[in-house]
Amino acid sequence: MFNVEDIRKDFPMIVNRPDLVYFDNGATTYKPRAVIDAIMGFYAGYTSNVERGDYETAVRADRAYDNTRAVIAKFINCDAKEVAFTANITSSLNQIAYGLAKGWLKEGDVVLTTEAEHASNLLPWFRLARDMGIKVEYIPVDSQGLCHVEDVKKAMHDKVKVVAMACVTNVLGSVQPIKEIAKIAHEYGAFMVMDGAQSVPHRPTDVRDLDVDFMGFSSHKMCGPDGVGVMYGKYEYLSKMEPLLLGGGMNARFSSDGSVILKDAPIRFEAGTPNIEGVIGLGAAAEYLMSLGMDNIMAYEKELRAYFREKMLKLDNIDFYNPDNESGPITFNVKGVFAQDAAGYLGAKHFCVRSGNHCAKILHEVIGTDQTIRASLYFYNTKEEIDRFVEAVSRITLESVIDIFL
Repeated sequence: MFNVEDIRKDFPMIVNRPDLVYFDNGATTYKPRAVIDAIMGFYAGYTSNVERGDYETAVRADRAYDNTRAVIAKFINCDAKEVAFTANITSSLNQIAYGLAKGWLKEGDVVLTTEAEHASNLLPWFRLARDMGIKVEYIPVDSQGLCHVEDVKKAMHDKVKVVAMACVTNVLGSVQPIKEIAKIAHEYGAFMVMDGAQSVPHRPTDVRDLDVDFMGFSSHKMCGPDGVGVMYGKYEYLSKMEPLLLGGGMNARFSSDGSVILKDAPIRFEAGTPNIEGVIGLGAAAEYLMSLGMDNIMAYEKELRAYFREKMLKLDNIDFYNPDNESGPITFNVKGVFAQDAAGYLGAKHFCVRSGNHCAKILHEVIGTDQTIRASLYFYNTKEEIDRFVEAVSRITLESVIDIFL
């Protein structure tokens, strides 16, 4: 049974800082004791490099590292050889973009995306547009950031070689119809690239069912440590893709004449010493989430957000940008108060939210403002925290903000 009060006891930050209401989960998440223990177990019991030693602790580290690959494969329903570890989702999406640029894309080809995307899923394509002459085009989205299948069909044409978008957008929480969009992309012979940063931690993800060709996500947004990302790719593509980084560990052999033989995927994408303890922590995080049940997490968060929405709709001092979405953050502004100032007021009251443009700097073309407050939930949040937060928001005025900083 999903008991949030019991779950909250698993998180030292919640236990140690009961004064805080943490609604910045879209940026990063708290870590459960199981993850902390896994990392400390590596540091205290079998610290060594991986794939480089034949002694007992090195073998133990190898097994723990490789086990995470198997755990993540189970978590997203793929083969372990289709899971590569990176530094974060930004690294994953850059590898995908630049990897496709070598051997698959050419001048005049089109990458289709939306104006609701995070910088990590836009800027690599912008650079390729500048450097090799590809074109970036956009599927229209509605006021809630949702793109509709009919609009995708209208936007597709024979020049489109890649469709790249987030499953759940990071500002408005729009859940895009990825499975249907992937089917349309494949009918045109295009690759489907999915940004899973805000979806994989919150809902069941089955890459085989979605039929995406590539996907990236980050450990730190799903109760794991910072500095670790995952790149998923269908093996038929990973096995042919050039790695972005070269160095130790990812090559089988190289010679003085400049010839290099790469290892098979996914190891070819893991140049240098990896974040070993981070990968082990990621494995513990995925196992923890699976023990709770991703269906349970999604259902509880949906209920929590619906409750949050109803409370926020009763306030007359805010502009609420995504009331119609069932998932993702609550995104709003306080009327007459700059977003960062309102967030600072809330921070002084021990409420943790994010303000700004949230790395989605062209979304203002859709919602009409480039600065918002984002209150993002996770499964360890409660209705009581929401009640406290809404009460605090109701009291924000320009005068109250000035008073708190003087």
